[in-house]
Amino acid sequence: MTSLRRAFAALCLATMPLATQAAEPPRFEVVALGVGGGVASDNLSGYLIRAAGDDHYLALDAGTLVTGIDKARATGALKGTTGYILHQGIAAYFISHGHLDHVAGLVIASPEDHGDKLVYGLPSTLDVISRDYFNWEAWPNLADRGKAPALGWYHLTDEAPGAWFAVQGTSMSAQLWPLSHDAVVSSMILLRAGGDYYAYFGDTGPDALSHGKHDLAEVWQALAPLVRSHALKGIQIEVSFPNDVPDAKLFGHLTPTWLLRELQVLAEASGGKDALRGLTVVVDHIKPSLDAGRDPRALVRAQLATGNTLGVRFVEPAQGERLVFP
Repeated sequence: MTSLRRAFAALCLATMPLATQAAEPPRFEVVALGVGGGVASDNLSGYLIRAAGDDHYLALDAGTLVTGIDKARATGALKGTTGYILHQGIAAYFISHGHLDHVAGLVIASPEDHGDKLVYGLPSTLDVISRDYFNWEAWPNLADRGKAPALGWYHLTDEAPGAWFAVQGTSMSAQLWPLSHDAVVSSMILLRAGGDYYAYFGDTGPDALSHGKHDLAEVWQALAPLVRSHALKGIQIEVSFPNDVPDAKLFGHLTPTWLLRELQVLAEASGGKDALRGLTVVVDHIKPSLDAGRDPRALVRAQLATGNTLGVRFVEPAQGERLVFP
């Protein structure tokens, strides 16, 4: 992997809503229900996305769900009651992998949901949800498979990697791509609405630390034509730790340095160093620290800005924030 060139001035990490800068009508709208990883149980990975003209959202992970809906209602990012948004506003779910910080909100809220919703994921992910959560021991089995009686409130819907499928209740279609997350298979969902695309990544480590796997390289090759045609409106990807966390303690996560190296690979596949200039990259899953005086979000923000020679527009959402992508 080539090293990063430092010939350009660093771009600061943007935190203001994209809506304030969007002159064109938005292609996608994303609402952050939870943005962190780690120990903050009320602010774990969970997002809602919908395409222009859609009334309903697809949930992208659900580590935090009802609490996040309440936060987004308080900021004005979501309209209606919490019950309405949970019951009618969310048409379906995508779960990137089975770790608790990506599914806890869905599991806890499930008895109050109105059921008959699809939950999309790779077969390995949905097996974890069925076996380890909806099993009448950890939680009642509200899914449509697994330990009897399976109540069928949620339809666990396996999707093969790379195959396009329609997203229930929306105008979007999607495909899934596997990712390496230490010993776990995570996944990316690529969403399509008309000729526009948005890529949401579950937890992932860099290829160089993935024990010979090249999952990100394959994803970059798939996204490169969309970058060249300016059809890719945004990438959302994790940076769990600042750069001072050693590789041996990343456990299948990214740092600013590793993300910038991976984006360099995407740039090269897309036509060169300027190919990503202006592309919006939403940074999420920054893990909080319990060490006094340590601010991982500030560290990640500064380190991304310092290394940003590609002209990428980094955005670090806050919980409850609404982002739009023109």
